[in-house]
This record gives sequence, C-alpha cells and structure tokens, in this order.
Amino acid sequence: MKKFASSINSFFKIEERGSTITKEVLGGLTIFLAMVYVLPVNAGMLSATGMNFGAVFAATAIAAAVASLMMGLFANYPIGLASGMGVNAFFTYTVVFGLGFSWQEALAAVLVSGVLFLIISLTGLRKRVINAIPKNLKIAVGAGIGFFIAFIGFKNGGIIVFDPDGTYVTLGVLSNPTVLLALFGIILVLVLHSLKLKISKFAIIIAIMTTGLLGVLLGLIFPDLAVHMPSFASDNTGLLSSLGLTFGQAFKALPSLLANPVSYAVIFTFLFIDFFDTTGTLVAVGHDAGLLNKDGELINGEKALVADATGTIVGAILGTSTVTSYVESTTGIKQGARTGLSAVVVGVLFLVALLFYPLFSFVGSIPVSFGTTFLGTFYNVSIFVSPATSLALVYVGTLMVGQLREIDWKDDVAVTTTFIVIIIMMLAFSIAEGIAFGFIIYVILMLASKRHKEVDPVMYVLAGLFVIYYILKFTVLM
Repeated sequence: MKKFASSINSFFKIEERGSTITKEVLGGLTIFLAMVYVLPVNAGMLSATGMNFGAVFAATAIAAAVASLMMGLFANYPIGLASGMGVNAFFTYTVVFGLGFSWQEALAAVLVSGVLFLIISLTGLRKRVINAIPKNLKIAVGAGIGFFIAFIGFKNGGIIVFDPDGTYVTLGVLSNPTVLLALFGIILVLVLHSLKLKISKFAIIIAIMTTGLLGVLLGLIFPDLAVHMPSFASDNTGLLSSLGLTFGQAFKALPSLLANPVSYAVIFTFLFIDFFDTTGTLVAVGHDAGLLNKDGELINGEKALVADATGTIVGAILGTSTVTSYVESTTGIKQGARTGLSAVVVGVLFLVALLFYPLFSFVGSIPVSFGTTFLGTFYNVSIFVSPATSLALVYVGTLMVGQLREIDWKDDVAVTTTFIVIIIMMLAFSIAEGIAFGFIIYVILMLASKRHKEVDPVMYVLAGLFVIYYILKFTVLM
C-alpha cells in the first residue's frame, strides 16, 4: 500500500506541490459535488431540441469523465470538465431554435470547433495569447470569476432571482423552505471558515454534506416539506442503452452543416466561448493553485487545453454540447487540491454517477415556484434551487475576490478595465463576454492615454477579433 501511495505521489507530484493524497481526494469530491448538477440540467436543456434525455445524460457523464481523467493524467491539473452551462443554451435556443439547424448539425458544429480548438492548442498559439495578457488584466479576470461564481451561487440558491418588474434581479422568496436551506448552507460554510479551526480546512465538504442531508431528513420527518427538500432519486436516468441514439450523429451531419454559410459563424462562436471560458478558468486556477512559473506563465498550460479540446470532440461524438473546464473547480482548490489526482477523482465519480446517479441526487436541483407581478399582471415563476452546492460557489467567490489586492490601483486604465471585466462577466453571465469587453476597453484606453507602446501586438489582434465576434453575433446570428 505504501508503495502504491508513493507511486501516486510521484506521478502527480503531490508533495512537490505542497499537497497530500487526502487533500486531493477531498478536493476532487468537492469539485464533483459542485458540478454534478450538470447531468440532469444539461440533459434537460438539450432534450428540448428533440434529443433523447437518457442519451444526453449518458453522453454528458462519459464526456465529463473522459475529459476530467485526461486533465488529471495528461495535464496534471486539478480541474473538472463537463458540458458548459450557457453554451448549451446557445446550442439549444440560438443554433437549433433560432437559426433552424438540426440538433445533429449543432453537434457537428461543436465537433468542428473542438478540432479547431485542438489545433490551436497544439500549435502553441494559446501560450502566445495568454502571455500577451497584462498582469493587471489577468488578475481582473481571476477576481471577476470570483464575483461571477458567487453570483451563480446566489442564483442557484434562489437567494437572487429574476425580476421582470423593472429591476432585472431581486431577492428571492426567503420564506421558501428550499431557499432558506440554501441560505443556511451559505452561512454554515462561512462560519466554518471564519472559525480558523482544523475543521475549517474541510468547510466546503462539511457544509455540502450537512446541508444536503439535513434537507433529506427534513423531508422525511416533515412530509409537508418533502417537495421543498433534497431527496434521493428513485431511478437512474442515464441509460447507456440509449446512447446509440446520439452517438456518431455529428459525423453524419457534417456535409449539410458545412453547406450552410451561417454555420461558420456558429462554429466560430462555439470556438470563441470555449477558448476564452477555458483561458479564464485556467488563469484563475493557475493563480490560486500555484501553477504559474516565475515568469507568470501556466505550467503545462498547453496540455490542459488539449484535454479541454479533446473533451469537446469526444462529447460531440457521443452526443452533448461543448465540454469545457469548470470554474467550479476552484472549490476543490480552496479545499487543498493542487494536482491532477483530484481531476481523476472527478472523472471516476462521473462514471459512478452514470450508473448510480441516485447516490448523488441530494445535491441536485429542486423546482421552486413563486408569484410576481409585472405591469399589473400576476405571473407564476419557476426556478431550480440547489441548496447543497450553491454554498460552495458563494464561499469560493468570496475568497477569490482577494486577488484584487494585487491590482495596481494607481493605474487608471487597470482600475477601469478591472471594473468592466467584473461587471460584464457578472451581468452578461459569461466569463468569455467579460474577457472580450475587458480586452476591447483595455486597448481603447491604452491608445487614448498614449500608452500604445506598452500594449502587446497580440492584444490588438484579439481586440479586433472580439469586435468581429460581436458583429457576427448580433448580425448573422440574430
């Protein structure tokens, strides 16, 4: 056993990175619990296009497992991967419903974007792009992701909800038992962290398990609360037998996809979202996990992107939307994960979840309905609340904001750009959009302040590409 542990330690460089096998396993479990909601949510989203729910569920689980295992074994990064939230909505509502592509053609577009992403990763272009980003902007992206995932956490907890009556967002119905349970979880994890005791190291995992199991118990003890509380599912929706309904359909649809001129804008958009979502996540994780070398460059960054691109290709072949690095991985970083062993744990657990999803269903989403009035008309609004996982996102978000102390607050361009990155990332609900706006504003301000010689030429190219992206997005794709 000691020899096996020694081999694991040597392969993943666990001690070298200041971690332990226990920390890595707990970190992997934490990441998995923070992102396992993707299985039913992604399957539900894509099945609206006519895809089989069980097939998408299975494809999502297998693609997440393959990509996470590759991220761990090949790149040695503590990052879990799965079908991205947001890009799956683009897949469903813009590409299929809005532009009239079939779901098979949409999968083909994801496949092509994945291949292009792999080529970019292998050529080293990614390294040139990331190294061209100034330090202040990298810090802004990392801190922005902290605000972003905290916002996701409050949304997933039902504490912040959509308000159609003019303010866009507002406080949720705090009298709802599910929302109260989510609020309890957030307070619990923050209290555990602030105690500064030995158990504070396990604040996230303790809070997730306590909140989820408390909800299950309350539903069992008080039958009236059962519909409002987490529970263990009674069946498994991820049937491998149904995978044949989506497997390989992307290849069959390639000719019809490429014959449509609009498809190239769709492919570019898929590529854009995946590349810059992943870049932002790697920058944030690399900063917090100590995966930057003395020059501020990511260690094995190319391998991490290759794993991400491979996940997208595998996912498209199996039958799911773009696979990307999950920002929820920062929950594992705060738990102590520093190596790919945690990603391997995530991959293995996704395979387990494929066969035994009910074991983890207590961290899933619960439908919550509440009434709201808009222009004198009453509407019944339904949302999905995840009490057991929202706390992890809020907690990690509060910790990541600390990166802002490294910003050069005497530099007006840095301060303004940081604000733009953070506010757009949150309100547009997209890491990629925050990065895009930040890059464009940065270049404009540097030119206006006559500091153009300080700007890396690659930043001019990227800002131009972002402008082209928005032209395509709001003309061709609208």
